[in-house]
Amino acid sequence: MSKVGEGRRSLVLALLCAAQFMVVLDFSIVNVALPAIRDEFGLSREGLQWIITGYVLTFGGFLLLGGRVADIYGRRLVFVAGLVLFAAASLAGGLASSAEVLIGARAVQGLGAAAISPAALSILTTTFREGADRNRALGVWGGVAAAGFSSGVILGGFLTELLGWEWVMFVNVPIGLAAAAAAPLLLDGDAGEAVRRTLDVPGAVFVTAGLVALVYALSGAGGTGLASPRFLVSIGVALAFLGGFWAIESRSRDPLVPLGVFRRGTLTGANAVGLLIIATAAPMVFLVTLYMQRVLGYSAIEAGLAWLPHGLTSIFASHIGGRLATRVGVKPTLLGGLAVLATSLVLLSRVSAGGGFWADLLPGTLLVSFGIVLPLVAVSVAATSGIGDAEQGLASGLLSTTQQIGAALGLALLVAISVTRTEALAASGVPQTEALAQGFRYALAFGACFPVLGALIAVFSLHEKRLS
Repeated sequence: MSKVGEGRRSLVLALLCAAQFMVVLDFSIVNVALPAIRDEFGLSREGLQWIITGYVLTFGGFLLLGGRVADIYGRRLVFVAGLVLFAAASLAGGLASSAEVLIGARAVQGLGAAAISPAALSILTTTFREGADRNRALGVWGGVAAAGFSSGVILGGFLTELLGWEWVMFVNVPIGLAAAAAAPLLLDGDAGEAVRRTLDVPGAVFVTAGLVALVYALSGAGGTGLASPRFLVSIGVALAFLGGFWAIESRSRDPLVPLGVFRRGTLTGANAVGLLIIATAAPMVFLVTLYMQRVLGYSAIEAGLAWLPHGLTSIFASHIGGRLATRVGVKPTLLGGLAVLATSLVLLSRVSAGGGFWADLLPGTLLVSFGIVLPLVAVSVAATSGIGDAEQGLASGLLSTTQQIGAALGLALLVAISVTRTEALAASGVPQTEALAQGFRYALAFGACFPVLGALIAVFSLHEKRLS
């Protein structure tokens, strides 16, 4: 039985999924518009990278804080504030008259997203009780997230070519404002724990600074290399701040993150597996899209349409993901999904310079829909099971943070592998198109190792009885 009236459950879930769709959409929709933004402002490659990095830094760095603030001061309050901030930043970005304003707007978008994502997930897990109801809701949530990522590529191509790059920002405004207006009508108010708790400011400062430095290091590693001064200094700063955070929390009477949560094997294992799932999925979409455009010569719209079957299949996968977790168990669903994810990467690693959509792309992109959605649903169930309502924001923030780090880590490693292989082949006289295709093949094949590692972690850390 749900914790809210039966008639409101679907509306609440639709609201939360709409907000999550907007956040996930923003990852990929802007990528397609980057060439047009470069031409508009005359940006260098490094300047263009900050359009992405500005968003990634604040989103990844503030996720954990956003989740904990939602626990303390109220999930609905943080959710609505994040939606309004995200919509306002999107409007400012679309109206930007300079690259600096656009980058600043993207950073503020990331702050809004860092409030929306963990607050929305914690509202879901406190609205739907553990068991079949929550599993089905998380299935829809996972499917929307997967579909949002591929939909961004589709919408980005159409909006950029037909209306201009500004509309990849403007499209968020009506979604965000409509969701913010609907939230007070559909969501129960929650006062959080502010009466009994205060925010651990030193812990918040140290963990946020450490996560920002970590995401900054990983987001640039693909271009600068793992031995570059930027990477080494940033990692050193991240470790110093995160070490300081650990010391602060171990002595705090009212910690931002009770360190005891990391002794829960199921939660820790689920977060580790979630990191590896996104470390596989995010670079896969990036690399396959580049293959479509740089090797097969697809336009932005054609590349977007090529992802349409994946998006539609993700919706179908979301309907069965929660049911599988309920009927056969969380762990079997997770392991089966990881096996499908690894298989799909192997299929996609067959791409070639003379390849085509039907033989080289369609089988893998269809299969990977199940390989992403099924394990994500299982991980979300595992990471939030057995957690009290007062800590659901923390659990959601941890899961979102590890997945964001996974995206940055996966992109850094797989892009570096692709570039290194491509440059080596090009230097030996291999034609550019063939060298590019071989680079993508190597990176995608290596990416298949991540879900295998995730399966090993799941086998030893997740225990079905604790998830029942």
